[in-house]
Amino acid sequence: MLLDSVTKNQTLSTEFSDIFSQLFFNASEAVTNTVDFINMVLWGDGQVLIFMLLIAGVWFTVKLKFIQLLNFKHMFSLLKGSSKSDAAGISSFQALCTSLSARVGTGNLAGVAVAISLGGAGAIFWMWVIALLGMATGYAESVLGQVYKIKDENGEYRGGPAYYIKQGLNNSWFAILFALCLFFGYGFVFSAVQANTITDALSNSYGIETFHSGLVIIILAGLIVIGGLRAIARFAEWIVPFMGIAYVLVALVITIINIQLLPDVIIDIVKSAFGLQEAGAGAFAAAVKNGIQRGLYSNEAGSGSVPHAAASASPHPNHPVSQGYIQMLGVFIDTMILCTCTAFIILLAGHGNEVGQMEGIRLTQTAMESHLGAYGGDFVAAAISLFAFTSVVANYAYGESNLHVFKLDNKYGRAFYTTGYLAMILWGSMAAVPKVWAMADMALGLMTVVNIIAIVLLTPTIVAVTKDYNEKRKNQAKMDFVEADCNIQGSTEDKIWK
Repeated sequence: MLLDSVTKNQTLSTEFSDIFSQLFFNASEAVTNTVDFINMVLWGDGQVLIFMLLIAGVWFTVKLKFIQLLNFKHMFSLLKGSSKSDAAGISSFQALCTSLSARVGTGNLAGVAVAISLGGAGAIFWMWVIALLGMATGYAESVLGQVYKIKDENGEYRGGPAYYIKQGLNNSWFAILFALCLFFGYGFVFSAVQANTITDALSNSYGIETFHSGLVIIILAGLIVIGGLRAIARFAEWIVPFMGIAYVLVALVITIINIQLLPDVIIDIVKSAFGLQEAGAGAFAAAVKNGIQRGLYSNEAGSGSVPHAAASASPHPNHPVSQGYIQMLGVFIDTMILCTCTAFIILLAGHGNEVGQMEGIRLTQTAMESHLGAYGGDFVAAAISLFAFTSVVANYAYGESNLHVFKLDNKYGRAFYTTGYLAMILWGSMAAVPKVWAMADMALGLMTVVNIIAIVLLTPTIVAVTKDYNEKRKNQAKMDFVEADCNIQGSTEDKIWK
């Protein structure tokens, strides 16, 4: 009888275990299916984000009277004096380098290769077009980041979409939705995926154990981020120019060596962009779709990430528009310069017509090896590691900027956030992360939708602040921004612009 009772209990335990396992499996499948569906609508067949970002680019280009073209030289002139910072904010140049740290990642090497492998050489032309439009969107969101910035408990500037949604549109729930998506994506998951990219590259190239390289990443990242935004900005200020200049110089050397091929490459880009080659309409559609998509992924204009770096700056001159111009330059550097370097490296190696045959980083590595021999593969591995690591560090800053939204901008909140951030990096170093990457795509997609809606609704403020800057510049008046000088939506905090 005792044996029957034990057997019965074991049977019940097994049944409960099976039921729990089935419920967990069903819940997991439901979450996966939901994430896949949202990503399909936003990034896949639905192409919602492609259209939203494209329309936003055209909208702000028109509303701001082609600011990225007509004031192109002024954008560069603002770099003079951009190294000045104060107790409340980092310098404009540090803000630019911090945003470039996050922007310039594996997309500049692998993303361009994917665009060419799926859309042909013509994809590069459309990548340039979307970058020019994206410069206006990047300008708009960065201006708003500055206008509605606040001071945290340490007296340092913080800002971003959650802040201008709450203060400009007076919508707390919309602001919290954005902050949650950004916190999940940039605060945790994106860094894990970038760490996975680094450890995978080092493992494949040199056989280094992923756990060991993961430990090195969290030690290096921890030493930098423990100092907060200022330490991250100082790191970015040194590493980003070195990283960018080194990559551009290598691309220039390759271009000069193959200078006789350059006219044909440019002709190929233009012809392929408009379907003027044998493949016709199908090639045209593929070029447009992949060029626009990869360009948007790379420069992040409209996603709402860059305003966090922009808001943290003490701009020079002290006007939100000056930081808008600086961050507009970031879009130009990322896509028009760095992505173009990768494109020329690939196309000068003769891989422009291998549509669908080779994807991603393999195409970039093969092209680089054809130019530089075995050293080409080593250079790409080093570039990927450095590009991805700067993104890991900058991602922390974006998440930290939103701690104030949840009243966590104190030592306990920062300790909790930093611990979770470093743990996710170590986990990501060793994990296979396709499902997590899909969830990160969903988070990025949702925050982009929220941000685009917000900045379009805040267009009157963007236009008014821009007009104020232009008039002061025209009249050679003092360039400092005063809130009372123009009509803005909602209200600012802490009397920053009073």
